[in-house]
Amino acid sequence: MTSILNADLHCHSVVSDGTLTPEVLAARAHANGVELWALTDHDEIGGQARAAAAARAQGMKYLTGVEISITFANQTVHIVGLGFDATDSRIVEGLRQTRGGRGLRAQEMSEGLAAVGIRGAYEGALQFVGNPELISRTHFARFLVESGVCKDTSEVFRKFLIEGKPGYVPHRWASLRDAVTWITQAGGVAVIAHPARYKFSPNEEFALFTEFKHHGGQAVEVVTGSHTAAEAVTYADMAREFGFAASRGSDFHSPDESHTDLGTLPYLPGELTPVWELLADRIQ
Repeated sequence: MTSILNADLHCHSVVSDGTLTPEVLAARAHANGVELWALTDHDEIGGQARAAAAARAQGMKYLTGVEISITFANQTVHIVGLGFDATDSRIVEGLRQTRGGRGLRAQEMSEGLAAVGIRGAYEGALQFVGNPELISRTHFARFLVESGVCKDTSEVFRKFLIEGKPGYVPHRWASLRDAVTWITQAGGVAVIAHPARYKFSPNEEFALFTEFKHHGGQAVEVVTGSHTAAEAVTYADMAREFGFAASRGSDFHSPDESHTDLGTLPYLPGELTPVWELLADRIQ
């Protein structure tokens, strides 16, 4: 496999905070020409068997996937895992513990919104949750749009769900070491997801990449739905500097909310090592 491959290795289903089932996502990916696919739900691998079966039914190659929430330098960062054994007890238990803090956080978010006159937000958000263990800000945002408080989810985040706003509650996630170790011990490759999204200083970003590599991380998303063309160039350079492989994924959540559809990204730059070359023996 070369860099000229329509691989989409980052997307979400109803198992976390997407709006489509793994089966519908697989059909959509195939219709858009995806050749190698991974479902990467947040902190949850319960959809992996369904996604792999759906990929096979569509004639696509498949890699197991997950997107793990971590805390680094007081920010939430996402680490994608690809090609791991989804039955490995260490990653299964680690993800269970990571999910455990979401319920309390959601209750506190609801209380913050109630304090500014928005009542019933927790119950409202639950209507949009496929898996109550994974209730998130996205589900609250959908409720506030549905109830007419805001016109779209972007407005909800801007007014209510970012730091300093009434519905914002930080959550202490896993450590970088934890996430990378769970993935690599289960035979997979750890990937820094959409690095341009984080608000790190240059020194903090260098520290993230350095510590990630120290713990065994091997790849970074270069081409992803939230990166501009210039940011893709920046992180292609970072991949070369740190000796990382490059990954590609839309981060697709919903036909109504996502700016980038499955399988519609530019190809990876040809001079980089595609992450799937590290995982040739794990492709299903």
